[in-house]
Amino acid sequence: MNNKTLIKLEFDKIISMLENEASSFRGKQLCRRLKPVTDLTKIDLLQEQTAAAFTRIIKKGRISFGDAAPVEESLKRLEIGGALNTAELLRICRLLSNTARAKSYGRHDTQEDLADCLDIYFDGLEPLTPLSNEIERCIISEDEISDDASSALKHIRRSINNLNDRVHTTLSGLVNGSLRTYLQDALITMRGDRYCIPVKAEYRSQVQGLKAEYKSQVPGMIHDQSSTGSTLFIEPMAIVKLNNDLKELYVQEQDEIRKILASLSEEAAQYIEEIRTDYRSLTDLDFIFARGALALTMRASRPILNEEGRIRIREGRHPLLDQKKVVPITVSLGDEFSLLIITGPNTGGKTVSLKTVGLLTLMGQAGLHIPAGDRSEIAVFRQVYADIGDEQSIEQSLSTFSSHMTNIVSFLKKVDDRSLVLFDELGAGTDPTEGAALAQAVLSTLLDMH
Repeated sequence: MNNKTLIKLEFDKIISMLENEASSFRGKQLCRRLKPVTDLTKIDLLQEQTAAAFTRIIKKGRISFGDAAPVEESLKRLEIGGALNTAELLRICRLLSNTARAKSYGRHDTQEDLADCLDIYFDGLEPLTPLSNEIERCIISEDEISDDASSALKHIRRSINNLNDRVHTTLSGLVNGSLRTYLQDALITMRGDRYCIPVKAEYRSQVQGLKAEYKSQVPGMIHDQSSTGSTLFIEPMAIVKLNNDLKELYVQEQDEIRKILASLSEEAAQYIEEIRTDYRSLTDLDFIFARGALALTMRASRPILNEEGRIRIREGRHPLLDQKKVVPITVSLGDEFSLLIITGPNTGGKTVSLKTVGLLTLMGQAGLHIPAGDRSEIAVFRQVYADIGDEQSIEQSLSTFSSHMTNIVSFLKKVDDRSLVLFDELGAGTDPTEGAALAQAVLSTLLDMH
């Protein structure tokens, strides 16, 4: 289907509406890529999927697939034995949680619920609950690992807390006691990963640069100074060993966290194919349910399809117009006659009628339900050609009439008996008599091709 026709009939705007109904990244991608197809078997499958999703939404309400974030890069890393970070593991966890919700949503509640074409998607979902529970137990957020992730981590963090308490107790005794006179402020601060106190610079002596030993009123190591030089940030000798021990514990903590992430990654690696299948199935379902949701929004119905060129649109409504104000149209074509000419006054709805027929045809061939009455019928065309609106081309120095003729000539070179051709004001933009003759010649030529 040529892109110019899709844009002229505003199929791209329908795709934007469809994309808004999807919630996952890949689901939206699939929506954006949707184009009309010409294989009746494939269209029937797409329509059947849309109808099944529509029915499930009516019975159970809508379902979100927003947590189905891309995981393929993470799975490739697992395949080569790599370890995932917290963000990647949480992404897999959310995917599996969404899989569990979708699996539950997809179950038939009663024996009266008939099987449909979506069962194969729902039945193939594997929530992997033990894996998702374990990730959830160990990882609180992208920046936080649970104390209970391992007994070793819990012990290390308990030691860190105890040591921190000792550091603060020691420093509090210093800043509120013997060293208070020498301090700029009675507070404890951090420089790098070391606890320090702010000492007035005038009390320094025998200082030989940063980190030199301070042997005067405040013995310790200098780690920094203020921009004015009036304050030195000193690590008192009383806590140097405690700070060293803290640093060692923090190293142990990070080592243990790496072990925990490696263990979780190793566990996830056992289910690479199941996770990959879950992701593709969820996002496929997101795409399908977006079509069902759009049908619900548009109050659309499943069209009957044929390959005989028959169009029978009952109470069709242009989907981009205000549904409270739009005037439905009923159109028949391709049965007793294959050429239809619409006449009437300006603003009488001729152009909208043409666009409605063309757009509903494109929607139907893309597997979307159409905003029309039940038992509406559309034909499957190999191509849809539309010459609608002002075609004037300033870049090519073509008048409106010349541009229309350029389009028409290009159509006539490609059209066959499986094409739908839409003309708006055929022959306009030139002498009325000559335009009428030209229009008659074009229509006669098309009729002969049928």
